[in-house]
Amino acid sequence: MQIVKRNIELRVDDSLMRVYVASPKAEGKYPGIVFYSDIYQLGGAILRLVNYLAGFGYVVAAPEIFHRIEPVGAVIEPDDIGRMRGNDDARRTLVSEYDADCLAVVDFLKNDSAVNAEKLGTVGFCIGGHLAFRAAFLNEIKASVCCYPTGVPSGKLGQGVADTIHRFGEIKGKMLLVFGTQDPHIPDNDRQTIINTLNAAQVTHQVFAYEAEHTFMRDDGYRYDSAAATAAWEKIIAFLGLHLN
Repeated sequence: MQIVKRNIELRVDDSLMRVYVASPKAEGKYPGIVFYSDIYQLGGAILRLVNYLAGFGYVVAAPEIFHRIEPVGAVIEPDDIGRMRGNDDARRTLVSEYDADCLAVVDFLKNDSAVNAEKLGTVGFCIGGHLAFRAAFLNEIKASVCCYPTGVPSGKLGQGVADTIHRFGEIKGKMLLVFGTQDPHIPDNDRQTIINTLNAAQVTHQVFAYEAEHTFMRDDGYRYDSAAATAAWEKIIAFLGLHLN
């Protein structure tokens, strides 16, 4: 499916938040996706994922998660300096600010003429996987995909301690989790804590683990694993198709 691309601006707490939107070219009503990047924001590797997903028939909206700190359009390089910069941006952002951004993107999707407001989901990677977990607290979100979500058991997300894992009972939609078994940022005990807590909260979920490292789905890094990434995307597309179409 061919897609069209645009950038929109949303005002959240008097800060301009750029949102990259990719959507099917053909007119119609499509499910909407709140798409969360990793700490490097909307660079080429992430935009390729946004565009890829949109081609399956979704209006995908990806906000700049550090818009209160970084200038509009800023892309953080995925190197050692960029990693420090991105992690510092994350540390300086309030959890409540992330939540406000989510509400703004969901409101945009609900009012976009190409979106079926009854069929909203979320997809996120790394810190974005954690943000997708929090998006799942909203009743509007029917399906959530969290790829190697960092900081969920510890509450590490922004300023203060995020209460994410204590709120799993609020999740009403379906969830799909993607992990790398060689990921030191989400070791086995953290993965099991997330899964056990989802079970206790009676959240319907699927879990797929691949023999891969952190960020193995990002195609511009040395940890990229094309076979594992392709396998994960097959599961993601099937999951979203089942629950949003």
